[in-house]
Amino acid sequence: MLIAITRPVSPTITECQLTHLQREPIDVALAEAQHAAYESLLEELGAKVTRVEAAPDHPDAVFVEDCAVVVDEIGVVTRPGVRSRLGEVDGIADCLARFRKIVTMEEPATMDGGDVVVTGDAIYVGRSSRTNDAGIDQLRAAVEPFGYSVTSVDFEGALHLKSVCTAIDDETLLLDARRVDVTQFRELEYLAVPPDEWPATNVITVNGTVVVADGNPQTMELLASTGRAVRPIDISEFSKAEGAVSCKSILLRAQE
Repeated sequence: MLIAITRPVSPTITECQLTHLQREPIDVALAEAQHAAYESLLEELGAKVTRVEAAPDHPDAVFVEDCAVVVDEIGVVTRPGVRSRLGEVDGIADCLARFRKIVTMEEPATMDGGDVVVTGDAIYVGRSSRTNDAGIDQLRAAVEPFGYSVTSVDFEGALHLKSVCTAIDDETLLLDARRVDVTQFRELEYLAVPPDEWPATNVITVNGTVVVADGNPQTMELLASTGRAVRPIDISEFSKAEGAVSCKSILLRAQE
């Protein structure tokens, strides 16, 4: 069974961290409604939603992806690259421990899970303002004993690697070829989004259906042309917080 770990929207999301965007008003009630619709879609597509307790004092707490990197064998609890977010980690770790053995990163490592793209046994990690070399090294040490490779990747013009590149499946990426050099990805196929829809590169695949941010018709058509099922989701309020589709859940397969 596919598990989706989520967390409620913080009422302080209006004070979220921003790196590339100017602050805009966020409608908290609308964000809550959009998040409820997101969770409902995950359930409709066959995922079991497991909610972590709310963290109202942490504006970015809904973006659970940044707090962990999960593979079949273990869950690696990260150290988010913004110090004020470190308090989000314990709740995620407690929840994740129900499903995986936990490894925890230590100083001086920093890593946001939004910088990590997992494709089968190959893991690509974006170097960013949130993820440093120590974080990449600690992730590598944690997963290499299980047969995973970890490769660092350079990109530009976005907060996280997953802002410009996500995995549709273990062999195929969806990416913005202007912001990340595709030759960095070993033996993977890719689909390049239209330039004016580059934020649509951030998707999740839930039991075969690709979930795409609403308002990106060309990208949806591109994905559908490959025979994939596609569903849109409205995340407009989270986009103002530099969030995207993948940011709001940690997806993992329950172990038998």
